Amino acid sequence: MTLRTLLKRAIPVALALTLTACGFHLRSALVLPPDLGPVRVVSVDRYSPLAESLAQALTRAGAVPATEETTDATVLDLIAERWGDRPISLDELGRAQEYSLRYAVTFELRRPDGSAIVPRQTIELARDYVSNPVQAIGTEGEREILQGEMRREMVASVLRRLDAVARRATEQAATQADQAVAPGAEAAPDDPTATPAELTPPPTSDTTTP
Repeated sequence: MTLRTLLKRAIPVALALTLTACGFHLRSALVLPPDLGPVRVVSVDRYSPLAESLAQALTRAGAVPATEETTDATVLDLIAERWGDRPISLDELGRAQEYSLRYAVTFELRRPDGSAIVPRQTIELARDYVSNPVQAIGTEGEREILQGEMRREMVASVLRRLDAVARRATEQAATQADQAVAPGAEAAPDDPTATPAELTPPPTSDTTTP
């Protein structure tokens, strides 16, 4: 295992441990879209670990999970999940010894009427790992561990997208409310001490009529 690879793997782990020790949790600051209603997470893979993790994370954040009887649920649809390995370095015999593991998820969040709360979009993650051409079993174990870490990171990434949309909607609603109040607020109240123009006496003349 190269020094560069060790650093790549050690830094994210150290950062995650530091944030956890400080009590940082994404769900504590997560803002859900207003009027979200019951939420159902669906996936092309009915046994998707990502779908299960997202459903649990949304419930912890305050969302109401939809049941089988729920007919008007908001749907978080995991349209596609793709894994791929790309060789990034070779040994002296031309065999791949380091790979880039890529994980891409396409999703959207829909209201019960089918309109989009979060439009369809794709998040892609990539992590490097070392593959020993001689000891394939150890490589597979390392890859599985990395997949678990990337799924957890994907959960956080999807939740951040939902959070961004919710915060933007809240800010827009507040701005519209301020704009609706602004015209009335700009009108100055009548001054009861002011003298109406029509009651103001005309100026006197210096000349007299004989």
